[in-house]
Amino acid sequence: MHHSFPLVETIVGGLFFAFVLGYIAHKLRMPPLVGYLLAGIIVGPYTKGFTADMHLSQQLAELGVILLMFGVGLHFSIRDLLAVKRVAIPGALIQIALATLLGWLLAWLAGWSTGTGVVFGLALSCASTVVLIAALQRWHLDDSTQGRIATGWLIVEDIAMVFVLVMIPALAPVLSGQGSVSGANLLYLLGKTSVQIIAFVVVMLFLGRKLIPWSLQRVVSTGSPELFRLAVIAIALGCAILANYLFGVSFALGAFFAGAIISETSMNHTAEDASSGLREFFTVLFFVSVGMLFDPSIIIREPLLLLATLLVVVVGKSLGAFLIVRIFRYPPQTALTIAVALAQIGEFSFMIASLGTVYKILPPLASDLILGSALISIICNPFLFVWLNRYLEKQSQQKTVATASVTDSGMLSDKPHAKVAAPIKPVSIYFIDEDMAVAPPVSNHTVLVGAGPVGQEIIRHLQEQNETVYVQENRLEVVTELRARQIPVAYGHALSDGMLDAVFVAQAKNLIITIQNTTEVVAIIKAALALNPQLQIVTFSRYEKDKLLFIQAGATKVVDSQIVLANEIMQVFETASITTELTG
Repeated sequence: MHHSFPLVETIVGGLFFAFVLGYIAHKLRMPPLVGYLLAGIIVGPYTKGFTADMHLSQQLAELGVILLMFGVGLHFSIRDLLAVKRVAIPGALIQIALATLLGWLLAWLAGWSTGTGVVFGLALSCASTVVLIAALQRWHLDDSTQGRIATGWLIVEDIAMVFVLVMIPALAPVLSGQGSVSGANLLYLLGKTSVQIIAFVVVMLFLGRKLIPWSLQRVVSTGSPELFRLAVIAIALGCAILANYLFGVSFALGAFFAGAIISETSMNHTAEDASSGLREFFTVLFFVSVGMLFDPSIIIREPLLLLATLLVVVVGKSLGAFLIVRIFRYPPQTALTIAVALAQIGEFSFMIASLGTVYKILPPLASDLILGSALISIICNPFLFVWLNRYLEKQSQQKTVATASVTDSGMLSDKPHAKVAAPIKPVSIYFIDEDMAVAPPVSNHTVLVGAGPVGQEIIRHLQEQNETVYVQENRLEVVTELRARQIPVAYGHALSDGMLDAVFVAQAKNLIITIQNTTEVVAIIKAALALNPQLQIVTFSRYEKDKLLFIQAGATKVVDSQIVLANEIMQVFETASITTELTG
């Protein structure tokens, strides 16, 4: 007897085709997510052959969004969000308004009503968090300034879209042209939604910040890794469900705050490892579900409207983001990175399109255009990042060759122009010869990983002691500033291939690590010692368990992280005679 198992069939079919097409995409040197999207088209209702259950796939995709936003929270603490609020909050709101206006204009040209145009524009205004985070992680930008701004920007967009999703059903009579809503009712709805979001944030900040770490500590005390993994997933999904059922905010926002709270504990990296496999699994299903929504016939039926919609998303919205970031006086490289990261739309667009269709605000054609532009923009986005990388690398080379000069002593001239490195790729070029770029031989120097406020003070102290210091940093604006000061610096992720070679770790005598990512610090220590077993390594941590991990990995000294200022760190060096010990 034949039995139907739609959930199993949907998961197996989606993952099978995702694997096959993802592998082909990888062989063709394309991002695997392109294959995942094409897999969704194959198993979707608009192509012949096997068809997955559309309703189930959307629910699986929602789980993917929840877990991905939980991962975002693990990397992006509340302090990080507040740190970029100056550009992220006004930038996101202005961009939403601009994209909505462009969408309304396109709807007006298509002969649709004002209400339809507003909802259509709102659907084009919000980028996909899944796509953005996947891109930032792929290019190792998630912990950079650009990554923090882009992620904060998306969080603000998500909060704004919570308002939109609540308001659409309430304003459906007005937006569809079939009724009206009084001003008093409108103010009531806005006030209610605001109170719900504020109440949720307050509960998470005061109750969640105590309850979640306490719960995880109880689980850790059992010594069971299985229970810990289960607890992490249960907290992520539980916060998402409670946020939606009790406060009316999105699943994604609830999961994000759960991750942000755990990120401030000593268990953040363990929690990330515990949830990473499941997050990746459901992220693949998310992309498959997006592909299932796409009707390829729209390309033939309305090619001009589809192209115009795509231009609003990829060009109009991105240009607006670029100009906004530049207005806030961030470097062009940062503005370009954020513009490219936001040049797509995703999950909230699908939700808005679905609500607009249900309440008869959007015609079927509008929904198809939203889905089509989402799919195409998601496919194009990885290639835009490839272009961005090559463009910045080319600009870097041209600017370096055109502006750098060398004095007789081998140092840069009095008016140096800082070289801007391409994202991700390690850069070992510090001084420029008249004929070619060369990295001068160096030895017996100090390498500093991380040039934040603490790192800047360490640089100053080392220079006062006439120590040669080479810096590794992944924030482009910091790199540019350091190079303008003629400080040798390599730009990129510390664990990228060749990055430690770029700062000559094999010839160094000291390595000072100021970053606070426990997993990365351990990996850097091990990688550095593999290149230079005699290297003396100093780092710091606020947690005893992490200190032990660093010592076991090979660190020479781990300073208490409560000593946060570099002059205090240097005083510890002096009182403990560490400086003498390191210089041998």
